[in-house]
Amino acid sequence: MNWHSRYLQQAAWTRDLRIYLFEQAGLKTARRVLEVGCGTGAILRELSVPALHGLDLEAGSLDECRIHAPASSLTLGDAHSLPYPDQSFDIVYCHFLLLWVKNPLQVLCEMARVGRSVLALAEPDYSQRVDKPSALKPLGEWQTEALRRQGANPSFGSSLAETFLRAGIRLVETGPIQGGAVMESPKDWEKEWDVIESDLAGIVPGDKIQRMKKLDEAAFRNGERVLHVPTFFAWGKSLLD
Repeated sequence: MNWHSRYLQQAAWTRDLRIYLFEQAGLKTARRVLEVGCGTGAILRELSVPALHGLDLEAGSLDECRIHAPASSLTLGDAHSLPYPDQSFDIVYCHFLLLWVKNPLQVLCEMARVGRSVLALAEPDYSQRVDKPSALKPLGEWQTEALRRQGANPSFGSSLAETFLRAGIRLVETGPIQGGAVMESPKDWEKEWDVIESDLAGIVPGDKIQRMKKLDEAAFRNGERVLHVPTFFAWGKSLLD
C-alpha cells in the first residue's frame, strides 16, 4: 500500500475547500503554520510560509515527509500533547486526523492552545455512507467495521462542530464538504481498491472481497457506481487569542 499516493488522493478531494479556508484564515500573511498529523507531507509540500512545521506520531511518515516537504521543520510527537508554547502558531490545521485519535477533544484543545486559527479540513462520517448499486452496500459496512477495528471512530465527522465548541474554539465556518471523495478515472478506482483490500485483509474472506470487487468494477465502468461518505470541515479562532 502506497500511503503517500493515498494521501495525495485525499488532498485532491479537499483542494478547493483548502484554498478557500487557508485564504480566510490568513495564510498569505501567516508566519508560523503547523500541520498536526502531517503524514508524508501531501499538504505541507504545497505551502510556503516563513516557518512551516509538521508533527506526526510515525517516524517513518516523517522520514518520507522530509523528502516531499524539505522546507518543513518536523517533530515526532503526540497530538494529545503538542510540544509547542501557547499561541506559537498563526494557523494550526489537520486533515483526516481526528477520527483516528483516542481523544479528539483533547487534540483540539491542544491545537487551540498553540494556534490562533484552528482548521479541521476533513473528517468523515461513515455512518451516513451511501453505496449504489444496493448490492454494494455490504462493502461500506465491511469497511466501516474495519476502521473501527483499526481504532478509528468512523462517525466522528458529524460531531466535529460540537467538539470545536467544547474545545473553546469560536467557530467561524463549518459544514459538509461539497464534492468530496470522487472516482473519476480507473486509476482513482484502483487506488480506492488498494485501500479497501488493505482494510479488509484478514477480516472478510478473500473470495467475498473479490466478488464484491467485480461487482464494483462493473458498476464503475457502466457509470452506475455511487460512493458518498459525508465529510465535514470546521475552522475557528482560539479563545486564548
